[in-house]
Amino acid sequence: MPNEISACILFVDDEPEILTALTRLLRNTGVTLYTATSAEKGLQILEQQYVDIVISDKNMPGMNGMEFLQKVAVLWPETVRIMLTAYTELNDVISAINSGRIWSYMKKPWDNEELKLNIQQALSYSEVLAERSLLRHTLDQVQTKRKRNFMKFIGQSTAMQFVYDAIENCASSHASVFITGASGTGKELVADALHKLSPRKDKHFVCLNCAAIPSELMESEIFGHVKGSFSGAVSNRDGAATMADGGTLFLDELGEMDIGLQAKILRFIQTGTFQKVGSNKQEKVDIRFVSATNREPFKAIEDGHLREDLYYRLNVISINLPPLKDRENDACQIAQYFLNRFSDIEQKVFVGLSSDAGTLVNNYSWPGNVRQLENTIHSAVVMSEGPLLTAQILARQLQLSQDQMTELLNKRRSPSALELNYQPSNKAINYSQNNVFDDTSSVRSLAEVERSAIEHAICVCDDNVVKAASLLEVSPSTLYRKVQQWQD
Repeated sequence: MPNEISACILFVDDEPEILTALTRLLRNTGVTLYTATSAEKGLQILEQQYVDIVISDKNMPGMNGMEFLQKVAVLWPETVRIMLTAYTELNDVISAINSGRIWSYMKKPWDNEELKLNIQQALSYSEVLAERSLLRHTLDQVQTKRKRNFMKFIGQSTAMQFVYDAIENCASSHASVFITGASGTGKELVADALHKLSPRKDKHFVCLNCAAIPSELMESEIFGHVKGSFSGAVSNRDGAATMADGGTLFLDELGEMDIGLQAKILRFIQTGTFQKVGSNKQEKVDIRFVSATNREPFKAIEDGHLREDLYYRLNVISINLPPLKDRENDACQIAQYFLNRFSDIEQKVFVGLSSDAGTLVNNYSWPGNVRQLENTIHSAVVMSEGPLLTAQILARQLQLSQDQMTELLNKRRSPSALELNYQPSNKAINYSQNNVFDDTSSVRSLAEVERSAIEHAICVCDDNVVKAASLLEVSPSTLYRKVQQWQD
């Protein structure tokens, strides 16, 4: 047996000479051996020391080997259980294997090389069990940490866990945030959540949609104006900058703002000062800036829609909102929310989506994202009666042909890249000016996540591997093997 394998084995047999022979056989193999002359003594050892493999004789006085291993299976299910047995007892042993009480058996008398091989195979199986246990524990932690709903958002998809974590991590900061994502993904909800989770929550959250305000009025909307400064300015008026003092100013669709005005916005951000239109007086405010665009930022810069210096000034922290099609089953949850809401508004009775409707919602690509889904559900509620929202009703609102509907209902949804590469978010994200939140280079493999969890546990426990193993709910030998593999 390879010396580099670190494992613990317990031999239980009422004949001391057999224990001596087994101990001699496995001497200098790197295996830690424990021996017991009765099942009761074996249980005492197991209560104090985790072992990878238990090898027990079948016929012993008091508690026999079958009863002993059955008890081990209940108390320590991840310990590999092997029976030493004579040929005449094989029927009982095979029955025990089929029922899951033992993993395998070894014949008495045994062949030394065969016994070593069987133990080697058992160690390999033990490692598989330990790996599975650690993986299950890691995934359980991931699921526990998942936020099912967050602020005004609906959905618990992997993609949105990144967004929720980003909002929580940077909400308390003064740093500017730049939100990207296609139209209808909920950029204003992100900005609103950032404000409500920040120390500025008691001040105003002011939202300006740069695409909805005529360019000739935009400067006044942001900075305000004094009476008589232009035609129609019949009185002094405060702008968004004054109203947002101490709070948050959200500049939505920034790429639609006049390029000349963007220079004034840049100076405003840099100095915190501005002048109202028609005034010579400098005013100073304290504002946290959040910006958003549905354009790809570098393409907008290249096309002359966005100043590069303004982008880098505002892009201290980046948050990218995924399209609805990459949000696993969130679409169905969101559809149910809108169905309940519009049922109340339109005074209709809808109890839910049919099974086919749920499949259609999840498989449709939703190019208009959440906004399109919202409008589709609203239209469906208005144009039909309950109590179920069916796939046929949705297909009609989406103007799908029968063939298109059938294709979507029969489509097997492929997991997104985020689903395949989920990274637990228990580690703080290091944001910087050039940090793009959806950069796939930040996604780690499961092996890296596992190693990080183990190394963190060992570090927290001051290099006490036994204590670290207890926290991770695995055997110490599993951690020893892992560390040994990383060192090779």
